[in-house]
Amino acid sequence: MRKFGADLSFYKEGLRFLILTLILLTIIGFWSDEFYGVFGENNYVTIHLMIEILIIVVTITIAIQSWLISPYAQSNKRLYLGALFLTIGLLEIVHALSYKGMPFFIMESTTYAPTWFYILARLLLPIGLLAIFSMKEKKIHAYYRWIIFSIPLFFISACVVFIYLPTPFLPPLVEEGNGPTALKNNLQYMAIFFQLVLILFLINNYKLAPSRISLFLGGSVYLIISDILFTTYIDVYDIKNFIGHIFQLSAFYLFFRAIYYASIEKPFQQLLRTQEHLKKSQEEMHFMAYHDDVTNLPNERYLLEELKENLYIDQSEKAVLAIEVDRFSTIKASLGNTYADQMLNIVAQRLQKFLPEKYILSILREDYFIVFIDDQKNTQSLMHLGKQLQEIMTEPIHLQHFSLNVNLNIGISLYPTDANTEEELLMHAKYAMLEAGKIPARILYYELIMSSGMTDKLILENDLHKALDNDELFLEYQPQIDLQTGRITGVEALIRWQHPEKGWISPGTFIPIAEESGLIIPIGQWVLETACYQVKLWEKEGLPPLKVAVNLSLGQLFQQDLVEMVQEVLVKTELEPQCLQLEITESMTINIDQMTTALRNLKELGITIAIDDFGTGYSSLSYLKDFSIDCLKIDRSFVQKIQSNSTDEALVAMIISMAKHLQLNVVAEGIEEVEQLAYLMASNCETVQGYLFSKPIQPKLLQENFHEIQNNAQSILGQLTLIEI
Repeated sequence: MRKFGADLSFYKEGLRFLILTLILLTIIGFWSDEFYGVFGENNYVTIHLMIEILIIVVTITIAIQSWLISPYAQSNKRLYLGALFLTIGLLEIVHALSYKGMPFFIMESTTYAPTWFYILARLLLPIGLLAIFSMKEKKIHAYYRWIIFSIPLFFISACVVFIYLPTPFLPPLVEEGNGPTALKNNLQYMAIFFQLVLILFLINNYKLAPSRISLFLGGSVYLIISDILFTTYIDVYDIKNFIGHIFQLSAFYLFFRAIYYASIEKPFQQLLRTQEHLKKSQEEMHFMAYHDDVTNLPNERYLLEELKENLYIDQSEKAVLAIEVDRFSTIKASLGNTYADQMLNIVAQRLQKFLPEKYILSILREDYFIVFIDDQKNTQSLMHLGKQLQEIMTEPIHLQHFSLNVNLNIGISLYPTDANTEEELLMHAKYAMLEAGKIPARILYYELIMSSGMTDKLILENDLHKALDNDELFLEYQPQIDLQTGRITGVEALIRWQHPEKGWISPGTFIPIAEESGLIIPIGQWVLETACYQVKLWEKEGLPPLKVAVNLSLGQLFQQDLVEMVQEVLVKTELEPQCLQLEITESMTINIDQMTTALRNLKELGITIAIDDFGTGYSSLSYLKDFSIDCLKIDRSFVQKIQSNSTDEALVAMIISMAKHLQLNVVAEGIEEVEQLAYLMASNCETVQGYLFSKPIQPKLLQENFHEIQNNAQSILGQLTLIEI
């Protein structure tokens, strides 16, 4: 919008100059005789002096402007332009001082000296501009401006001495009573010729700077018009002489506008656009910090701040509804993240459309929704609301060729009846929600006995202690594909737990338990050692060397002997350090100093460090400043929406471009569709992983299907390359 406004202003100014030009040329064409001597014979010296003063002001202003910005711009062209216009300005000064009719200057004023000063300025201008525009722009130190700007002073001094020799060396250009001589007109035509050459040069380079060159073109045309008028006027009282000076003044004004635009106005506009972009980026980052990236609903951080602000204002009863999609984790594991996110987004839209605006609808990290009701009248209305929410989900959700029937489990917690704090209120609503999934109605109010659900968590923690010894934990590996060659260059190791009684347990369930209990330390060491052994075993079995990516948890990162443990594993497994990549996430930014030290020591071993799920948090960019890293992994939530969300597309492009400039590798996660792959290829992403090529699989299966997966990847990439060609 700002650029459009600037273009419109530029267009309006050009239109005004065009109208002025037409008016002046019309006067010359139809009323030249009528306007002869219109200002009175005694006033022409004053009028000439006024116009010359304005020209001098414009030229000297250009020179001063170039002088002032030279310490910052440090451009040789700008310095030379300043020196050129300083020379023109000084020539105009001595021209005005020596003009016939002016007071005594060195000697009695005649037409000889001022005409030569004018012709010198007129020839110097186009020749100087051609020379400056033709040279290659380069940086020049600011102290050179003293040398460059001293040249005009020596030049003018030489011209004054030469022209004011006791015996005139140059022939006169104007004869008293006869007007301009043939030599004067020929020199004027020569100036026109050089001005035409300059115009051709500017037109040939128009695309480089349209606005600036348009102004120089306009000024050049005005100078040519003034030259023509100065060669055709009868005497100084001819209106052509006056209008010629008006065109000359207008030309210098346009030159000033061109240099001002390039030196000040355009950089200022760019600064304003940068500020607007920064403000917009800050707003987007703030939105990302307080909203979920899948549904755009307020997230847990937003909800907690709202609860802290509104929960304790008065003693009116308030309520929280915790809502989950029944069997959502199973659906997510079966269909993949893309379809699961699409389904979650549809549920969010239906809830948002139904609920009144005064209710706060948000989504928590565990993929369940929270509705906060600030002023609750009675419990019956809450139960009725819950049933209405379930009813709006009776219509199946269609995801391409899938048609899913969705049930909602709803837990209700009341303040101050069930909880005294916002954390308790949310926690108790969650307990009720989990219990609601076990009954047909799927709606429950919180009861004290539900807190015993914590017992289940303790049981799971106890089982996790045994899981490592009983070989219930195992690793699956997801291949990473190099987009240049289509080869599998690495794998990501992902931990799994097959409980003997409860079956498959999501890492999202047991990893937090492991973190809280401290089990993450032995489990993390087992994962690292197993992954390193496996890569070395594959190599012995004939597979090419692969880099294995292993996630570091927060507990591991603060492990005192982490570096020594990693080094021992590398020695024990005989794996080359460059074949190991450790991945950190934003949840680890609590103690930056300790992180910086730990990561630096790990990198000294020769391994690489990656940021996993880059871009999902409010402080992602701080990693690039605070930590020495090698790789960015673009979070799947951005990748999977690049086809439909221009913001995510722009963020992915920005991350890739930023990584290229910082010489970081880029891995895009969650590639499930060919269109996503095509966009990443076009954006010069280096490596990808996702269900499009292979889901995480067990090591033996990966070994047996290694070449098949790789050939399939190369086939897909080859087809996309052919399409692009």
